[in-house]
Amino acid sequence: MHNLIDAPTGPGKGADLDAVIGNLGFVQLDSVNTVARAHDMILWSRRQQYRPPALARLHDRDRRLFEHWTHDASTIPIESFPYWRRRFDHNKERLKARWEDWQGTDFHARIDEVLAHIDAEGACKSGDLAEGDGTSSGGWWDWHPSKAALEYLWHTGEISVARREGFQKVYDLTDRVIPESQRQQSVSPEETIDWACRTAIERLGFATSGEVAAFYALVTPAEAREWCAAELRAGRLIEVDVEGVDGKPRRSFARPDFLSETAPDPSSRVRILSPFDPALRDRGRAERLFGFSYRIEIFVPAPKRVFGYYVFPVMEGDRMIGRIDAKADRAAGILDVTAFWPEQGVPMGKGRIARLTAEVERLATFAGLGGIRYASGWLRT
Repeated sequence: MHNLIDAPTGPGKGADLDAVIGNLGFVQLDSVNTVARAHDMILWSRRQQYRPPALARLHDRDRRLFEHWTHDASTIPIESFPYWRRRFDHNKERLKARWEDWQGTDFHARIDEVLAHIDAEGACKSGDLAEGDGTSSGGWWDWHPSKAALEYLWHTGEISVARREGFQKVYDLTDRVIPESQRQQSVSPEETIDWACRTAIERLGFATSGEVAAFYALVTPAEAREWCAAELRAGRLIEVDVEGVDGKPRRSFARPDFLSETAPDPSSRVRILSPFDPALRDRGRAERLFGFSYRIEIFVPAPKRVFGYYVFPVMEGDRMIGRIDAKADRAAGILDVTAFWPEQGVPMGKGRIARLTAEVERLATFAGLGGIRYASGWLRT
């Protein structure tokens, strides 16, 4: 369901990469770059020939993708764009009043000015509009009024991300970024609900109505419940009890042919995953199905961290086997591996260690690093 069963072969660019992202539904974007950015690692885990310029080409040149919000900032297949209009309309109603609580009304006056500036001058970054607005640290609570206006226009669909420069968003008018065929396509709220729930089930395989709603965060839990109930009555869904690692069944929904499908044997390949990998994004679901409890510790004070600032989950076949703390020393061209913690009940024999270190070598190559430095006692048992 998350493209992790098969070996990670394929060119990882062009139509192949487009298909991978389409199968996933979206790929979360994140700026943290201890080894590689989250979106790049998500794609590399499925196509190890993938390199980041291929994603930029799909978005910036080919316009096969657009950037917007699911549960977080994501890159999304362009065919999905018409269904985001519901989010744009919703944001128009709620963001002005909400942002007034922390911005005041100054950014309202900037909205038309920002649109006029982009129309006349072309694509821009938020820093291009900051003059006269005062200083800003760039944090969420310290945006300058033009930055707030720019983000408002993006969240409401008036402007779109044309490209990124140094991971900073470069915005342009939506009419100049999104292909006309997608801009002109009109879908009703009912069609949006059906599309969002249907494609979520297709990608999850089985899910509760809450998991269906959370997949894109385009529909409410109540709408997802109603959709699942209607599909169940129509015979297009069945109810299944999915047993978690604790042995407790959880009532879920699936397509009628789900129980007759035979999953291929998983590759024995060890994979180092992004903390934001689609297989683990829903932490509760991942813990229930894999017995793998994972929490980001970026904002946890260093002395209180259980594992590390930004540790990577490690999968072998269809099993989570541990987590690894690794960081790029770019000045030295070295990947520093501080520790690997195996999951309880996962023995670290010679074969598994060899598969793990082979994946560490592949990760270093992907990150453009020439060597690996293992800390003393890095393999925790």
